[in-house]
Amino acid sequence: MTPAVRRRPARRALVAAATATALLPAAPVHAAAPEPPLRFGACPRSVPAPAAPDRVECGWLSVPLDRTHPDGRRIRIAVSRVPASGTPAERRGVLLVNPGGPGGPGVSYAVTKRAKLPESVRRSYDVIGFDPRGTGRSAPADCGPMGGLFAAPGPDPLPVGRPAEQAYRDALGRLADDCAAGTGDALAHLSTTETARDMDALRAALGEPRIGFLGVSYGSYLGAAYAARFPRHAGRMVLDSVVGPWGWYDFDLRQSRALLIQREVFFAWAARHEARFGLGGSAGQVRAAYLRARRASAAHPADGFGPAAFDRAVYRALGRTERWADLAAGIHAYLRDGDTELLRPDDPFDGAASRTFQSANRVVKCADGPGPTPGRVTADLRRLRRLDPQPVVTGMEASACAYWHHKPAHRTRLGGPAAPPVLLIASAHDPVTPIEGARQLRRHLPGSRLITLHHDYSHGVFASRGNACVDDATAAYLVDGTVPAADLHCTGPGLPTP
Repeated sequence: MTPAVRRRPARRALVAAATATALLPAAPVHAAAPEPPLRFGACPRSVPAPAAPDRVECGWLSVPLDRTHPDGRRIRIAVSRVPASGTPAERRGVLLVNPGGPGGPGVSYAVTKRAKLPESVRRSYDVIGFDPRGTGRSAPADCGPMGGLFAAPGPDPLPVGRPAEQAYRDALGRLADDCAAGTGDALAHLSTTETARDMDALRAALGEPRIGFLGVSYGSYLGAAYAARFPRHAGRMVLDSVVGPWGWYDFDLRQSRALLIQREVFFAWAARHEARFGLGGSAGQVRAAYLRARRASAAHPADGFGPAAFDRAVYRALGRTERWADLAAGIHAYLRDGDTELLRPDDPFDGAASRTFQSANRVVKCADGPGPTPGRVTADLRRLRRLDPQPVVTGMEASACAYWHHKPAHRTRLGGPAAPPVLLIASAHDPVTPIEGARQLRRHLPGSRLITLHHDYSHGVFASRGNACVDDATAAYLVDGTVPAADLHCTGPGLPTP
């Protein structure tokens, strides 16, 4: 999925997510020496400080790049910790957190997510953040120009006609070449399976028999991969906005179709608020205004803003309803006088953090399992256009795996009968990680329970939507180990009033 690009407080960027499942046994891994205890110290200035009296501390974990050669090259994993604020009797251990991606760093997330957690959870757990390998400061992936991905305004991301389709495939091939050249011998080892092994090395270095885990979006996939490989070391695990047990490319396709449904909901919502946004009084009129803006971005790109930037703005906004007002107002301003301010992220797409995210996103996805064929990529784009002539294909990153230099034989294993009971959480109408993914993943996690937030259309639920039904049940699970007797159904806020 596409990156989390920071936006203004009312429209922070989406940290997307996505998945692949695994059904086949993994290759044996050579035993490695125990990891030394972690030493924590001061954090870099980029890590925010929690409110006093809490504190955050940072350190490094050294792990092999390739665990089949444990004496070979090593990489460093950046780690952060906010100690539990309760008494020793209240402490439940450590809670690793992951914000999603793949490609999202997590060192700062330990501070920002912890601030939103229920107080009982903050008192009970040391919250541990880490930048997964290939992200942030942990041996960051570098795919260079990525086949022209960062060109501004860049070509239209939706190819129409055979010449455009060929140019699209050529760009994917160049992207794969750039990742192979920039990442080198790490290309095959920046995978979710290796990150799960890093998590267990982190557990050992912290001296913990088990780890609790809170993973959002891609983080849910990472947690399920850890439970598959280290079930006896998995503690209480919360998988929020769950990605389904499909290959990455299949997930991307499901997401692209869900975005079409969500966009229709957005059109109808904007029409109900015509007086506020001025895009028309019916869903059809809003759609027509949207298409006029999209065509204008392609015909008259200006100041680096073209159709790719327009589609990225739509992709970011559709996943969180609190961003819909900015999207609708941004389309109106663009049609009125070409003003793109509301459609641009605060941080540039070609900035350093975004480049690392986009690189890690493709490298991880393509390391996690087999990719599609080039012919299938073209055929699926045509199928999408038959569903809607103007789909949003921003999140279809795994298309590049059709040209990848490393060809993994199997998909990542997820879950299994030995895993402990896991709490799954999903928004009923989340287009980024459709709820069917949670229902399917539950089959790989016997004894797990699913909390569904109905009447909700956003991505990210626990300690995010402010829903007491979700938050209280999840806190009881994390703190007391209370597994709901059955799946839980909570009522969400519905669509926002601008």
